Amino acid sequence: QVQLVESGGGLVQAGGSLRLSCVASGLRFSRYNMGWFRQSAGKEREFVAGISQFGGQFYNPDSVNGRFTISRDNARSTVYLQTSSLKAEDTAVYYCAAGKVAVVDGQRYDYWGQGTQVTVSS
Repeated sequence: QVQLVESGGGLVQAGGSLRLSCVASGLRFSRYNMGWFRQSAGKEREFVAGISQFGGQFYNPDSVNGRFTISRDNARSTVYLQTSSLKAEDTAVYYCAAGKVAVVDGQRYDYWGQGTQVTVSS
């Protein structure tokens, strides 16, 4: 079965950085578009960044504003989210998702990981 496993979250001070990873199995990774989403307490899930199967990147400018970079390594079936200049409002559970369409709408993604917690202390 398909599995997406995130890692790399943790506690970091404001201004710091983390690199999140998501390893996929059970699917032909190179043919899937990948996305990172996040959800903080009491808020709806929010799109953060996406990367198409061809490597094209797209971001949520309101939340990322040039601070995050998404990348993928098809040989390792892994998608990354490099974060920097983290703020307290970036605190959330970060999820990766895989889908056949490169979009910001989470409902269009087919598979989801369990998430990794990112906590930014101010």
